[in-house]
Amino acid sequence: MTLHKIIIPTPFAVGDVNSYLLKGDMLTLIDAGPKTPEAWSALKAGLKKLGAVPNDIEQVVLTHHHPDHTGWVDGFEQAKLYGHPYNDPWLRRDQQFFDYHDTFYLERLKEEGVPGDLQFWVKKMKRPLNLMGNRPLDKSINEGDIVPGHPDWQVLETLGHAQSHLSFWNKKTGEMIGGDHVIATVSSNPLIEPPLDPTQGRPKSLLQYNASLSRLLEMPINVIYSGHGEEVYDAHALIASRLEKQHQRAVKALGLIGNQERTVYELTKELFAHAYEKELGLTLSETIGQLDYLVEEGLIKEQIRDGGIFYYSKV
Repeated sequence: MTLHKIIIPTPFAVGDVNSYLLKGDMLTLIDAGPKTPEAWSALKAGLKKLGAVPNDIEQVVLTHHHPDHTGWVDGFEQAKLYGHPYNDPWLRRDQQFFDYHDTFYLERLKEEGVPGDLQFWVKKMKRPLNLMGNRPLDKSINEGDIVPGHPDWQVLETLGHAQSHLSFWNKKTGEMIGGDHVIATVSSNPLIEPPLDPTQGRPKSLLQYNASLSRLLEMPINVIYSGHGEEVYDAHALIASRLEKQHQRAVKALGLIGNQERTVYELTKELFAHAYEKELGLTLSETIGQLDYLVEEGLIKEQIRDGGIFYYSKV
């Protein structure tokens, strides 16, 4: 066995996160937990059971940039750091990045119809950043590359949950290291994130995610090693179920629009009445995803007016 799971605690609602030690020509760690003392202890203990210490790790490879996966990238001083190019601005976090980050989210809140007194959410969205590591990539990798030192493992760009998301595919064995792309017990939230290129406009995360999931339906996958929880062995059935449930959520949003003109914020309050105040960022992302889907399917139209975006049924 060349792939070994290390389970790491997190302070997030999702619970434990998985890192993977990949043995081969290069001793490789896939993902590095959040930057907490508890996570570092678990990482070191997991490596010790596998006969390694942090300085033995030759490279750290990231599935994506979220804090529960990137925390201890700077704990492996001897290792090169690889990941999607989008990781880099989040790992560097210079003032230019923070200015861009805040401007992007403020613009989104305004166009979504979120009241001005809730714009403090832009600062709240930065709270987890202190649990991320703070070193730039040594080299970016992306679609069609191979994981250095592991010629059987191909890099796939699987955007949606994150604009940096990569999965790693072993065609010979039918194994996939899937990060948060496919998780056994929960559906990944396609988050709204700033584009790497500011001229590109807001990425349509749910449409990206659906495309990335649908792509897996064409692949002979035996097992997906997930970023959280247990392995996924019946990936095609799970993905088909997730896509159908997502469609049903979009139909529910369509019903709420009815004959009215609605904003993202208005619909979010109805779709997530018990959660939107506590998790505004997540619930807005979910609602925007369903609206993007309905627009793409030709079921609703959107109109930009007075700095806001309004959605209405085509019927």
